[in-house]
Amino acid sequence: MIFVDSDIFVIDLRYQRDEKYKDNKQFLNMVIMENQITTSIHNILEVCGILSFNLNEQQLLDLYYHFPQKYNLHGMTYLDQSASLPTFRLSSIIEVMSLKASLGDTLIICSILDKIKQIDCFISWNANHFSGRIPKAALTPAEYLIRQ
Repeated sequence: MIFVDSDIFVIDLRYQRDEKYKDNKQFLNMVIMENQITTSIHNILEVCGILSFNLNEQQLLDLYYHFPQKYNLHGMTYLDQSASLPTFRLSSIIEVMSLKASLGDTLIICSILDKIKQIDCFISWNANHFSGRIPKAALTPAEYLIRQ
């Protein structure tokens, strides 16, 4: 299973003129077809937050609810509007932060560590933020495509 970071989805959904878009799209098409893609609820909400500046409330809800199907995500726990976000022990958060990680990156790292047995690698355009902080390879989409 390939754990995909928020920036991959944001480029796909909003920044088609970005210089990384072609590799980004090629990577997504490949892993979606292989049924090997996952992310975390924190990543989905981060994407929703980034795109919220250009969406009304109904569009934001639609994005959230249809996101897992759009990207053929596996291993996702679906949260309705009355649910609480999954939380991590404070000791785990501090332990990851001690590796010099922001809160956003820490939540993603903790999400990865929760699924570590199912994850083969982590893909992000900011792979360097995660390299050495997770026990799996952290690659950019371009690096992943080269290895395939």
